[in-house]
Amino acid sequence: MTSDPKSPTPAASGIWGGRFDAGPSAVMQAINASVDVDRRLFEQDIAGSLAHCAMLTACGVISRADGEAIERGLTEIRQDIRAGRFEWKAALEDVHMNIEAVLRERIGAPAGRLHTARSRNDQVATDFRLWLREALDSAAEALRAYQRVLVARAEAHADWVMPGFTHLQTAQPVSLGHHLLCWVEAAERDRGRLMDARARLNESPLGAAALAGTAFPIDREMTARALGFDRPMANSLDAVSSRDFALEALSAAAITAVNLSRFAEEIVLWTSRRFGFASLSDAYSTGSSIMPQKRNPDAAELVRAKPGRIAGALQGLIIVMKGLPLAYSKDMQEDKALVFTAFDDLILAITAMTGMAGDLTFHREALEAAAGEAYSDATDLADWLVRELGLPFRDAHHIAGAAVKAAEAEGRALKDLALSRYQEIEPRIDARVFEVLSARASMESRISFGGTAPVRVREQAGAWKQRLAQ
Repeated sequence: MTSDPKSPTPAASGIWGGRFDAGPSAVMQAINASVDVDRRLFEQDIAGSLAHCAMLTACGVISRADGEAIERGLTEIRQDIRAGRFEWKAALEDVHMNIEAVLRERIGAPAGRLHTARSRNDQVATDFRLWLREALDSAAEALRAYQRVLVARAEAHADWVMPGFTHLQTAQPVSLGHHLLCWVEAAERDRGRLMDARARLNESPLGAAALAGTAFPIDREMTARALGFDRPMANSLDAVSSRDFALEALSAAAITAVNLSRFAEEIVLWTSRRFGFASLSDAYSTGSSIMPQKRNPDAAELVRAKPGRIAGALQGLIIVMKGLPLAYSKDMQEDKALVFTAFDDLILAITAMTGMAGDLTFHREALEAAAGEAYSDATDLADWLVRELGLPFRDAHHIAGAAVKAAEAEGRALKDLALSRYQEIEPRIDARVFEVLSARASMESRISFGGTAPVRVREQAGAWKQRLAQ
């Protein structure tokens, strides 16, 4: 009996050719199949296959006719997948074998030539790097949008005074714009880490084959260029076995998520009745199933939770990779679900924070009133003593502390403490001291580079607008 060249080999699974007499058990199929996860790589898989086919044709490894048939078949399959007309089969294990099987059904024997000089090991490593490169680009661009919103809000609120905090205790007055620009700076570092990870992963594993390279006369530089990689990876073992590029990307994602969650926590606090600094609209709030008065900042709370999932993905992949010998092991199949979920969560979190940053309505009177509470101008009193009386700062700090103690005893703010009371503590203090004893005066006095004075905030906002426009 002759075999149909369009049919898979007669092993039970249709994948493994002549090595196996019987197919896998149902349990083996269930644990081995990854197509429900990795079919997300179909665009990258077909792009890699098209580049590989073009290279094989150019190098004379396969005929031009076979190359054209493969290219035509892959293009049609890509269109069908995009249109939702493609049937994914768990029995074929993964995205690669599903596409190859349908390609064989459509074009026959030439489909079997596509896998010349490559393995699923270098194939999936290539697909994964291509997907992660795009995910990193998307996250970086989302951060840019987030920064633009923050810069616009910061510029508009450069002269709004609010309390700064340390230990969540009122510390010194700051500009609201200055506070918002802090998160712009953090997002820039986050973006830099994502782009650093992208730069290091942008090498092509394709052509490393299973682990040792290939005896065929291929051109790995050609496929690397076609796929937008900087170069082919220099060691075939490293090409198929490394996943540190995914770990680095997850690490950058986890740090980004932590920074987002810190601002999200501030939104939760600011929009509470206890703070009353800001409000979110209905677009980013929810109600309670039992308490009709409630307005919950659920979007911010969910962003606050994302680092748990993303850092969990990082830790999960670290543990998967720990102790694996070279080269490829099937443990590494677990990498994609972790990375896919983490970057889905990250981009959603960035998008949500961008929306909330633009949606917040700030309450100026509440911010300014809070900025003047808890003797937040005590440092300004100490600084005045240094500037005007020439005292060492440690002596000035002691005098300012004594003034705070006296004001507390009388239930007054520092600006309301009598001059005579100040002069009991330090006789040389005069009426000029009252010029610095307000939250606004404190904020406006911080004119050092990177300080909170509105003039500096506007300078920084302007610089960021130019930078983000490029």
